[in-house]
Amino acid sequence: MEIGTAILIIGFAALAFILLLIGLVYSEVMNSEIPPGIANSGKLHTVHGFLVGIAVLGQILARLGLCSEVGFSRWFTELVIGKPQLISPGLRIKDMTFGGVPVRVYEPTAPSDQKRRGMMYFHGGGWILGSINMHDNICRQIAKESNTTVASVGYRLAPEHRFPAHLDDCEAATLHFFSVAEAEFGVDPHRVVLGGDSAGGNLSAALSQRLAKKRTGDVPSPLALVLIYPALQMADFTLPSYLQNQSVPLLYRDKAAYYFLQYLNGDVSVCQEVLAGRHVPAELKAHYSKWLDPANLPPEFRERSYQKPEQVVTTPDTEVYQIIKDGLQPEFSPLLAEDEDLRLTPSTFILTCEYDVLRDDGILFQKRLKDLGVDVTWHHVSDGFHGALSFFNNSILNFSAGDKAMGNIVNYIKSV
Repeated sequence: MEIGTAILIIGFAALAFILLLIGLVYSEVMNSEIPPGIANSGKLHTVHGFLVGIAVLGQILARLGLCSEVGFSRWFTELVIGKPQLISPGLRIKDMTFGGVPVRVYEPTAPSDQKRRGMMYFHGGGWILGSINMHDNICRQIAKESNTTVASVGYRLAPEHRFPAHLDDCEAATLHFFSVAEAEFGVDPHRVVLGGDSAGGNLSAALSQRLAKKRTGDVPSPLALVLIYPALQMADFTLPSYLQNQSVPLLYRDKAAYYFLQYLNGDVSVCQEVLAGRHVPAELKAHYSKWLDPANLPPEFRERSYQKPEQVVTTPDTEVYQIIKDGLQPEFSPLLAEDEDLRLTPSTFILTCEYDVLRDDGILFQKRLKDLGVDVTWHHVSDGFHGALSFFNNSILNFSAGDKAMGNIVNYIKSV
């Protein structure tokens, strides 16, 4: 074969690959819905297209046997979004290990006339993605603006590790911090906040419940929880927010179920049954209904139009339940904890976003806590979407909804 012919064939193959990639990304983006109420909607279109492109390219490379889809997504997003700042005036930053778990500690350098407040931060990313680096800007801002020593935790991820590995790592790092907070960081161990976004919000709530059950006089209790658009239950994917926002970036309804299943055990073959609600036995569904009934939501969150699922009687699938039953326990779905356990929750800040499938998880959780007498601060971002905080202080990718969220998070932490 002549060199010119070979170059021509390679060129056509490369062009076909690029056109295929563009076509797949375009098709996925066109299936998305960005409501007019979202601020910076054009920017969200761009970010969504970029993230879809990474995912599609990862799928292609995985099918070619060159790398794993998840591995490529982690590497590329870390490369583009996860570059930490080299200098941050007012903070002393150090990578360490707490209880064998990687952490990055952000210590304010300003003098303090008392022991500082501390915070354990658990990043989001669907228990599959996310990292200390990708949440670096968030933790720097919280530490500096609230004068808090923040430890960001690099817990293990799925699919390499399944539930409860993530939670175990968060517990190990937190218990270690409790034990060294005062001596090594000048932090009052009784003034440590647990917090995180999305999957990290789930881990914060679940860890709080786990620590409360193990409570002894030897280990301090968390001062408060900061739950940022948290994922709190996998019993019902037909709540209004799941249906109203099912195609709104950056978290689709079907992707939420996929992430839950990856965290649980990796069996995503039952995803459609889970979305349809066939994974919960009738008696459990009746038990959970008092907590998950849409009637418990304020009227304004039920009024926005959405396509209700057809009223078809679905018989619970016993086999599917056996596959996912651990996902209904409170350490996986904290919203499903019994009242006597939930009453032990410390003061809690919950942030929800209007255009987020997880919105109603947060709203229903704050209602349950309030009904049980727990001190709750709820902030709702009316033009926000899932993941809005992830791009905080990230040059042109910054969103106004993320700025609003950060301001309220910092103000709450300063108040406790």
